[in-house]
Amino acid sequence: MGPGIAAALGVSVTLMGFAVAVAVLIALMTCIPALADGVRERRRPSSGAVSAALTALPEFLLAAMLLVAGSIWLNWFPPFGWTGPEHAVLPALSLGIPAGGLMGLLLSDALRAAFGESWVATWQMAGAHPARLVAAVLRRALPAVLPQVGLVLIGLTGGAVAVEKVYAIPGLGRALLGAASAQDIPALQAGMLALMGLALAVGTLTTAVRYLLLGPAVRFGTLPLPVPSRRRNRRALAVPAGAAAALLLVVAAGLLRDPYTSAHPRLAPPAWSLPFGADASGRDLLARVGHGAVATLGTALLVVLVCLVVGIAVGLFPLAAAGPVEVTNAAPPILAGLVVAAVTGPSPMGAALAVAAVSWAPLAAHTAALAQEARAQPYVQILPVLGVGRGRIMVRYILPAVIRPLARHAMLRLPGIALALAALGFLGLGPQQPSPEWGLVLAEGINYVERAPWAVLGPASALALASVLAVSLAGAGTGTRAARPLASRDSDTVPAISPTAAGAEMPKV
Repeated sequence: MGPGIAAALGVSVTLMGFAVAVAVLIALMTCIPALADGVRERRRPSSGAVSAALTALPEFLLAAMLLVAGSIWLNWFPPFGWTGPEHAVLPALSLGIPAGGLMGLLLSDALRAAFGESWVATWQMAGAHPARLVAAVLRRALPAVLPQVGLVLIGLTGGAVAVEKVYAIPGLGRALLGAASAQDIPALQAGMLALMGLALAVGTLTTAVRYLLLGPAVRFGTLPLPVPSRRRNRRALAVPAGAAAALLLVVAAGLLRDPYTSAHPRLAPPAWSLPFGADASGRDLLARVGHGAVATLGTALLVVLVCLVVGIAVGLFPLAAAGPVEVTNAAPPILAGLVVAAVTGPSPMGAALAVAAVSWAPLAAHTAALAQEARAQPYVQILPVLGVGRGRIMVRYILPAVIRPLARHAMLRLPGIALALAALGFLGLGPQQPSPEWGLVLAEGINYVERAPWAVLGPASALALASVLAVSLAGAGTGTRAARPLASRDSDTVPAISPTAAGAEMPKV
């Protein structure tokens, strides 16, 4: 049993390495506009539509589509097995594309915030080379994102159950699912211990790198804190308005149709009378997508709000949350669903509880990173000396600094949570047939993606629209400007804060 779990862990770690390479490449590509705007001194928010659309791609659906395209149609890669590097290409793309979208959006937001800090203007006026400026901004932005990167790495290892199943990869996620289904308690315990050990190792490594990048800046209180700009950007509302209009049109048209009656030929292609086509049972896919929107997005939004509240409450106490965050994130939602179903029985509420139980960790890690930088501000550190209580400091100064990026992060996780709920429903642990829940519709159509791709195109497009709407609406009008300490608001004699305390060298004039 021990050698088997060790071998499965080695396979999953290797797959994680390939997936991380894909995710980093995609994240860097999505950050190019933020870097270009910063170097050109253009301060404008990003809608995050591309990153949101990438994050909204279901991993199991992406795996199936890449399998059909790369192995069957093009015959470029082997479809199954794990015997060489060529077997890792399609699984790595399936895992890395959504992870890269998430990392890219978080890093892009951090870069835009860093470019809005006062020291950047000082460097630009001093004639700093763009390459040096970009390197310094990356060093300033990475510490806030590194905890999320660590959690993404852990999630890639523990949450790749669907991808490992599609490609028949003998990894740890597939082994844990098999052990849970067979009620093999010793194997399940050994696998979870391996995941927890990996989670703690990755969490410790990312924390160490984060403190190395920050240097003594936190201890000396020299980290600038960007605050939202009060300028309204109406152009930023174009993307959420377009996504909302398209989503409302689909939902409204679907609600007027019957989602349960098999009145059409099996897998009928799209037509004027059947815009999204029919599923394998002859039911109208547009109707099922429209009727499933309320249950899918409503439950996912409720879980997101619960995770946001729990994440903020836990993340504000980073020392107490350091271990539980990594351990919780290491547990795949499917295993949590199996545990909850064993206690309460299969139900939509049980699926929501299982997903919420393991989905708050990334928000808690993000909260801890942002709160640490907020507490490092000189004007926050001096507040206790002035007699300001801890509660007032938390509510008046810390929470306003972290709530906006956290809300955007939470909305970005809306499609992932919806997919986790869908995966539990597909396994019989959530909504049951004939419910038109989007995850069930995707699960029904995934077996026919080669001969009838429209069977999954409709629900996947609706999920992508919902993700783009949530992320772009949360980020609309959220430009940044450099935060200034209280002591410098009435005087211009205080020098601009720079990352020199963290080890960066000021350019010579």
